[in-house]
Amino acid sequence: MLKLDRLGFLKRLRDRSKKIQINIPSENKYIKKVSARILSSLASHRISDEKAFDVKLCVEEAVRNAIVHGNHAERARTVKTIYWIKDERITIEVEDEGSGFDHNLLPDPTDTNYIMRNSGRGVYLIKKLMDEVEFNTSGNKITMVKKIK
Repeated sequence: MLKLDRLGFLKRLRDRSKKIQINIPSENKYIKKVSARILSSLASHRISDEKAFDVKLCVEEAVRNAIVHGNHAERARTVKTIYWIKDERITIEVEDEGSGFDHNLLPDPTDTNYIMRNSGRGVYLIKKLMDEVEFNTSGNKITMVKKIK
């Protein structure tokens, strides 16, 4: 879109809220490529190392869960990640082709009965590190929001 600035010069406005979609096959080797792409988009926003780490960890955990638990690591199935940056927030959606699950039924990994397990902390960490987390009704898509300023 072209617009005149206050001196009458034409300037191009970039739509900074443009949604970007990344589709990957259900293979773990693509997880870091998704997080790297998202982090590179955040570079110009000068977010803190701590927030960048939170985003990286949560994206990788959500994509890993989609591959392993949602798509059962079936390479023919796709994991779709969509993200956009708007109003000093990044929104990230990760969706698999599985039947979904009820996130309310996940056990609390801090409970003494579960604390020594080797897995089961991903959704808990995502909820703790992101500012907003939602699941769709079927449970095969997670939406995560992080304030970047």
